[in-house]
Amino acid sequence: MKYDLIVIGSGPGGYVAAIRASQLGMKVAVVEKESLGGVCLNWGCIPTKALLKSAQVFNYIQHASDYGIKVKDAKPDFDGMVKRSRSVAGGMSKGVQFLFRKNKIEVINGHGRLIRGKKVEVTDEKGAKQTYEANHIIVATGARAKELPSLPIDGKKVIGYREAMTLEKQPASMVIVGAGAIGVEFAYFYKSIGTEVTVVEFLEQGLVPREDKDVSKELAKAFRRQGIKVMANTSVESVDTKGKQCTVSVKDRKSGDTSTLECDIVLSAAGVTPNTEDVGLETLGIEMDKGLVKVDEYYQTNVPGIYAIGDIVSGPALAHVASAEGITCVEKIAGENPNPIDYNNLPGCTYCVPEVASVGYTEDAAREAGYELKIGKFPFTASGKASAAGAKEGFVKVIFDARYGEFLGAHMIGMNVTEMIAEVVAARKLETTGHEIIKAVHPHPTMSEAVMEAAAAAYGEVIHI
Repeated sequence: MKYDLIVIGSGPGGYVAAIRASQLGMKVAVVEKESLGGVCLNWGCIPTKALLKSAQVFNYIQHASDYGIKVKDAKPDFDGMVKRSRSVAGGMSKGVQFLFRKNKIEVINGHGRLIRGKKVEVTDEKGAKQTYEANHIIVATGARAKELPSLPIDGKKVIGYREAMTLEKQPASMVIVGAGAIGVEFAYFYKSIGTEVTVVEFLEQGLVPREDKDVSKELAKAFRRQGIKVMANTSVESVDTKGKQCTVSVKDRKSGDTSTLECDIVLSAAGVTPNTEDVGLETLGIEMDKGLVKVDEYYQTNVPGIYAIGDIVSGPALAHVASAEGITCVEKIAGENPNPIDYNNLPGCTYCVPEVASVGYTEDAAREAGYELKIGKFPFTASGKASAAGAKEGFVKVIFDARYGEFLGAHMIGMNVTEMIAEVVAARKLETTGHEIIKAVHPHPTMSEAVMEAAAAAYGEVIHI
């Protein structure tokens, strides 16, 4: 059978691309070897947020007296939290099934592999093979947990993010290797329900090392208050899992001193590895660059009719980025002439407590780019809504070009900032200036007022600090 488009992979890049292609009149099939929705819906974005919400609710109950409420004997139900998380993920996967039926998209179950002639060979779970043909093929196979040489994952004592969401029992202690979004989210979750947590990060900046330095410092303060131990600028040398507990050997990269950590579980959260093996890329001679598929601004590979999106191409390995790439790709195929994605205006969100959100240049990156800056910062300690909510941790930091008022970037840490960052994304897309943000009346009392106040601080007009 021949299609206009075959998509290999049904994650947030693949399934969104398929739906948009169907909307544009294409006959579409999606090849998926596991559950619809990919890592994001089944093992990433959605189920982790369900776990984090459980932890947040438990924390609220523990601090109920701060809000004038008396609660006795609240205990975390780890098994119940995991079951709820899996239920939420299952519901979202079924939602993708519904959307596929609604948009008349065919699902082909099995492992898809490119073969010559714009064809995909699909091997089902029984080993049977069938070939499908299309005018266009998008490879959207996503990524998996990165395995460090010094930290081989055995799925039992040394685990990846999948196992971290489905452990049979709550560990008493855990070492988390990697302080990016995955690492700090799991650190918050497990510490909130009583696990002793140590985070080990290779880079000197420590927590969320890709974020603005001020945000990293603020999150480190918050984690210290929560009792999470953080070891920055530290490498993992080896892990011994032979005993009842794991023995993790670490080295301070500055002093060279070594030490050991004892724990029940080691979570490897050192990033992801693209799923580019056994997809047929080499069969077609598709060009690669540093382990990623090389594509143009519309995700066309060097082989006409073959495209790649999401975690297997250069750019942030984020669900919303993959979705945007999928839409841009199929709109170009359909002759819609979409604008290429602006990779400097892609928001990043981390859902620990306090939350972290950012978009655009960090302060250091803006200076390195040669801009003269106006920087404003508004602390949530000065926010009426934050005080009322009992969430005074954090701040909003905004960065403008001093010459033209261009909105260069924003960096936030605090309650609900992952919801607030979209304002800045839209403002930057519309080329809004600092003064326009100041004059855009924000509702009171809200957390989002902090964006306006921070902009006012950058121009010496702030009222509430």
